Amino acid sequence: MTTREQVLQALAAVRLPASGESLVASGRLSDVVVENKRVMFSIAIDASEAQAMEGVRKAAEEAARAVADGATVLATLTADRPVPKGPSATPPSRAGVEPGRPASPPQPKAQGIPGVKHVIAVASGKGGVGKSTTACNLALGLRALGLKVGILDADIYGPSMPKLFGLHGKPRVLSGRILEPLDGYGVKVMSIGFMVEEETPMIWRGPMVMSAITQMLREVAWGELDVLVVDMPPGTGDAQLTMAQATPLAGAVIVSTPQDLALIDARRGVAMFKRTQIPILGIVENMATFVCPHCGETSHIFGHGGAAAEAAKLGVPFLGEVPLNMTIRETSDAGRPVTALDPDGPQARVYRGIAEKVWEALAGGRARVAPRIVWE
Repeated sequence: MTTREQVLQALAAVRLPASGESLVASGRLSDVVVENKRVMFSIAIDASEAQAMEGVRKAAEEAARAVADGATVLATLTADRPVPKGPSATPPSRAGVEPGRPASPPQPKAQGIPGVKHVIAVASGKGGVGKSTTACNLALGLRALGLKVGILDADIYGPSMPKLFGLHGKPRVLSGRILEPLDGYGVKVMSIGFMVEEETPMIWRGPMVMSAITQMLREVAWGELDVLVVDMPPGTGDAQLTMAQATPLAGAVIVSTPQDLALIDARRGVAMFKRTQIPILGIVENMATFVCPHCGETSHIFGHGGAAAEAAKLGVPFLGEVPLNMTIRETSDAGRPVTALDPDGPQARVYRGIAEKVWEALAGGRARVAPRIVWE
């Protein structure tokens, strides 16, 4: 069995491009974890080094794989901790910075995904607000506009896309490590849920989570896509920060319920994306209104209008409100999302309206909508 010491010895031969220093000696290497036929580690970088250090990540992964005895190797770049000071750490330039003022944080130069025009994140500050259901129906709404769409389920600890799209089975390996995404109503779908059993708990450490997200982004045959929707994990932790810094995100959609408790966390999500200079495409108010199917009475179970007011306060677009509706819940549980099942119904029209606003923002207000897709 592969040992941690064997991996460290292999990684000592990997050199940093700027200084020639050994990766192990640089202090950038996290603890190396070897467990359950997996080798996991991360490499600390400054956000501005994301593109330059991708070659180091690949070299480290290959070096570890050479001694891993068939184990899966997961290596990732992370900007969640400071880069160690030393010969290899080059401070960001302060040219043109006014004396006494702090330099602006360096921005990442994230590598694009071949064939993918726009990558957008669907995020929430907390779980339980309907983020994944919104992401699924937003992707289908974009598809209904005639666009080529994919969706990546980056919610590693709670993957929902297999259930929402009614998909089963494992992705086919096309060549090397490149996987073929599954098809859900014309949307290309990739999720960690396709690789593990539904009841299997995802007891994964941070480096493994980030590596899995990176691999599902870059080692999947997405083909030509107008939009790749990424269903983000809830919260504002390391996985979210890594995605924001290492992925060429065109913008983010924040999902929240109207209640104050959820809006507090939604603010954190907006602040995180703004801090990494990723445009906020807008806020969606989910579970906004409940209309009793028996008496027709309207109830605001989680309040009403909170997300719209928050969007105005933060100066970001309000994309619309989605009702608390039994049809949305039932079709989601059945793996037949409402936007595909009943594209002309009232709930599907809400999601399609949100999709139209998102696409218009991505296209800079010059979006030309193709003929609408009709599912038989």
